[in-house]
Amino acid sequence: QVQLVESGGGLVQAGGSLRLSCAASGRTFSRYGMGWFRQAPGKEREFVTAINWSGVYTSYANSVKGRFTISRDNAKNTMYLQMNSLSPEDTAVYYCAATTLAGLRSKSSEYDYWGQGTQVTVSS
Repeated sequence: QVQLVESGGGLVQAGGSLRLSCAASGRTFSRYGMGWFRQAPGKEREFVTAINWSGVYTSYANSVKGRFTISRDNAKNTMYLQMNSLSPEDTAVYYCAATTLAGLRSKSSEYDYWGQGTQVTVSS
């Protein structure tokens, strides 16, 4: 089992940047594929980005492609989400998640472990 804790959320103006972190504890972090999801008020949780166990392969939702960058540092048991050019549409609770499945996963049902979430609010 792995425990996940997100941090780095906050309030930012449109056009600004934030960097989220997801710290993992428990079993070997590098065993897991990782992902970021978000959920806005009144909406379903949606896929944002995923990264494979080594960090070599990544995938992004079209809505964030070119603006967000996912990365991981297995030595520090931490995953990151660099978010640039933020817009009010990016306002949501952001969750990190871990999966034991191989490959890049974009469905929330494919993830086994979840963090508690961190709020990102982008003002216009």
